[in-house]
Amino acid sequence: MPFLRASDRILKEEKFRVENNKEWEEPFFFIQGADTQYGLMYNWGTNGEDGIKYPASNWDQEIELSRLAVKKMNEMRPRPAFFIVCGDLVDAFPDKYPDIRASQVRDLKAEFANLDPEIPMICLCGNHDVGNSPTHQTIAEYRSNFGDDYFYFSFKGVFFIVLNSQFYEDSSNVQDLFQEHEAWLAKVLEMEERKQAKHTILFHHIPWFLEEPDEANQYFNIEPEMRMKKLNQFYDAGIRKIFCGHYHRNAGGFYKDLEVIVTSAIGCQIGPDDHGMRVVKVTEDKIEHKYHPLSDFPKQIEL
Repeated sequence: MPFLRASDRILKEEKFRVENNKEWEEPFFFIQGADTQYGLMYNWGTNGEDGIKYPASNWDQEIELSRLAVKKMNEMRPRPAFFIVCGDLVDAFPDKYPDIRASQVRDLKAEFANLDPEIPMICLCGNHDVGNSPTHQTIAEYRSNFGDDYFYFSFKGVFFIVLNSQFYEDSSNVQDLFQEHEAWLAKVLEMEERKQAKHTILFHHIPWFLEEPDEANQYFNIEPEMRMKKLNQFYDAGIRKIFCGHYHRNAGGFYKDLEVIVTSAIGCQIGPDDHGMRVVKVTEDKIEHKYHPLSDFPKQIEL
């Protein structure tokens, strides 16, 4: 630790193995971040139009923000159970600027290697990590750098599922991988260990919706037909919390009593929020969360 790689669709560290976490133990908290996205701030500029375009690239600003995030987490007492980044780890697309991307990935890993060893870092893929239209090659490259693109793990009686949401956005080049993903998900939802868990929490990059489950399709959400199919599947499985990123702003809403939480970026902001992360408290009967700017991040967490 701190950087964990899933393989065989699980996290194999003893701390997160299902067989070691079957029973509820005690309250805990974790940190959810999103869109570290090394390189976007230079490319975006102030409004998405005045930035400097690829192949020019610089990610000094994201490095400084990562250092601040690491510092803030290392100061926390008690320690977070884990830190998870919900996609767009770096900005350069794997199929367009592989050399730039390799440098961004190298620096991302170097900065977050400074996390306290007691705070494992869990990563998942966004569209900038596997491409807007993923291919077998881009997904293989992601897996080579970060481990499996979807997997599950458990902690203290709570079950966590990580999905590759880009399959829901565009699976045209990887229909076989998408079908494998969906068959795997169906099996995981039927696992007795999952059903017996106190809570099941989902993580992925693209939100199903930003504010309302019946909102129109746009770049930052999933199209309505797929959206409703999956929300119903998750709801029927008893899932009531889904954490996402992608929007570079805080948002979210409810489908019945299933909450979709959209967390703004550690990196580039394209709305009114500050660079920050979300503290998620898990107790036996509820899950609470609050977004905090890095400039005013809590050191002490009361459970």
